[in-house]
Amino acid sequence: MTDSSNAIKPSRRAFLSGAAAAGAALAATGAQAQAPDPMITEVQPWASGLGDGVDASPYGLPIRHEADVVRRNVEWLTADTISSINFTPIHALDGTITPQGCAFERHHSGAIDMTKADYRLMINGLVDRPLIFTYDDLLRFPRENHVYFCECAANTGMEWAGAQLNGAQFTHGMIHNMEYSGVPLRTLLNEAGLSGDMAGKWIYVEGHDASSNGRSIPMEKALDDVLVAFKANGEALRKEHGYPVRLVVPGWEGNMWIKWLRRVEVMDNAVESREETSKYTDTLADGTSRKWTWVMDAKSVITSPSPQAPIKHGPGPMVISGLAWSGQGAITRVDVSKDGGITWETARLAKPGERMALTRFYLDTTWDGGEMLLQSRAIDETGYVQPTKAQLREVRGENSIYHNNCIQTWHVLPTGEAENVEVS
Repeated sequence: MTDSSNAIKPSRRAFLSGAAAAGAALAATGAQAQAPDPMITEVQPWASGLGDGVDASPYGLPIRHEADVVRRNVEWLTADTISSINFTPIHALDGTITPQGCAFERHHSGAIDMTKADYRLMINGLVDRPLIFTYDDLLRFPRENHVYFCECAANTGMEWAGAQLNGAQFTHGMIHNMEYSGVPLRTLLNEAGLSGDMAGKWIYVEGHDASSNGRSIPMEKALDDVLVAFKANGEALRKEHGYPVRLVVPGWEGNMWIKWLRRVEVMDNAVESREETSKYTDTLADGTSRKWTWVMDAKSVITSPSPQAPIKHGPGPMVISGLAWSGQGAITRVDVSKDGGITWETARLAKPGERMALTRFYLDTTWDGGEMLLQSRAIDETGYVQPTKAQLREVRGENSIYHNNCIQTWHVLPTGEAENVEVS
């Protein structure tokens, strides 16, 4: 006789491999024998002849069955497609790297068409030797490769006053995460020659497009990790992402990642341009606004299940998946709640968090077929804990547009469908 308390219990893997075929069907149909599956027992058309040859198109595209994994916009929000934004389908992706073809884009005056031969980058101002670089000039400098997230400051912005849009793509999709290749900005600044003490100095950066989207950046950041990038995920930047050269400002709001980078001027003070005074400032409850809120604080979202990625199986084993990130450094832990924040479980990180990059998390769990209030809570290497919306509102009210890093809640129904809700 075996002592049940010491019996070896089947692992999750054993359960899934040994019982999934029958268990998944039983969960959906009750205690009935599973009929033979013709997709297994019968020869299918794709196994009865030759498939396609080498793709005749010069650039490979996703298979037609994934045609719904695309960027989307919101008509009432983005009626002007020239100065507008679209959203990454984060609910349909896994891992952390965002393919360029479905990475969100934001324009202030439309995406411009520029060749490498026409490209120029000027460095001027408080430097010994004002310089102009061509694209080929940039390729001669030692380059680096880094994975960073780029998040629009307005990501989740429509949620300040209450749950608005139904889907992770629309609430949190103003973000992408890519491997950038380029030259550290400090290398180019040193090439131009920085004279004297740079403490308290600034740079002003602008793009080749009509808006230029000029922004001021403290010299300390400029000399730290800012990258002048010309490749993303191993290939040239897409036009909508600043081809042929853009600025990468790790951990800081995406509007500072100037596309089609044209000029870097070293200055004594910040310019305080339109995009850093009337725009991209945080309006508080008393009507005043705070500026220089560059850093994107720790944030997370469950991407599956979610409104666009409902549960499609019956009760039993399931995986809750999501993304976490922080402009302060690496994500060290993510907690998941299934009851609206009453209790929490620590999720599994797919790999150790990387600084200023997306981190994928999973919670391997069991669904009992009942309702859930799903939340995730990110913690970064500084010890910062992602706040609730109520905690943010205590400080900033409901007038803000930018920098909403609150905990998101999905209400999962017994049908497996989910909706965007707010938990008070």
